[in-house]
Amino acid sequence: MLRRLNGVQGWRLSSLSSNPPLKLPWLLIGLGNPGHKFLGTRHNIGFELIDAFAEKLGISVCDVHCKALFGQGFVGDVPVFLAKPQTYMNLSGESTGPLAAYYKLPLNRVMVFHDDLELPCGVLRLQDKGGHGSHNGLKSVIDHFRGNKEFARLRIGIGRPPGQMDPKAFLLQKFNNLARERIDVALKEGADVLKLIPSEGLAECAQWFNKEQKYKHIRPETHFEGVNSNLAP
Repeated sequence: MLRRLNGVQGWRLSSLSSNPPLKLPWLLIGLGNPGHKFLGTRHNIGFELIDAFAEKLGISVCDVHCKALFGQGFVGDVPVFLAKPQTYMNLSGESTGPLAAYYKLPLNRVMVFHDDLELPCGVLRLQDKGGHGSHNGLKSVIDHFRGNKEFARLRIGIGRPPGQMDPKAFLLQKFNNLARERIDVALKEGADVLKLIPSEGLAECAQWFNKEQKYKHIRPETHFEGVNSNLAP
């Protein structure tokens, strides 16, 4: 059941009176499209990572705030805000921009999760900044940050479409069984590293995590090899 958020000023108000003050929160935003017909599609993997992380932390993401499904909790003593914009992918900035502004967060405390055609299926990459890479959801976010690209991303590889397949059609398809296995592993790995970032720092986590992700599918995995070109690193 969805409910509109009433007590959303919790962090802003308590941070003024807490002794010691609460640590600066992280705003984590997963990109996707709302509606049942988009569940499980490649373009909605950002939503899935929010759900995986929320489940790991025991956070309910069912409030409505700034055109997003929203939840809040803590990783240790660091507040975290989780959001899934309901504006449709190409208008994601209409939710992301107001959320960051509402909490008066610097962009280095904002992280966006999104699908990435340029990474092999199931490979993740942490970055502290970057362009939009022709991803319309990211482009909308950057536009609503007034062109500022200095926010973190967790890129989720979905591989390239086969042959001459239209990339738009590929994005709106669901994963096949083998790809789904890799994505499910990636979601767990993503949730695990997200839990470490508030204490260890983004740069430190990215250094070892990206190296681990880059080479993880080079290890022998005979049940994947030669089955589907979309799964190949």
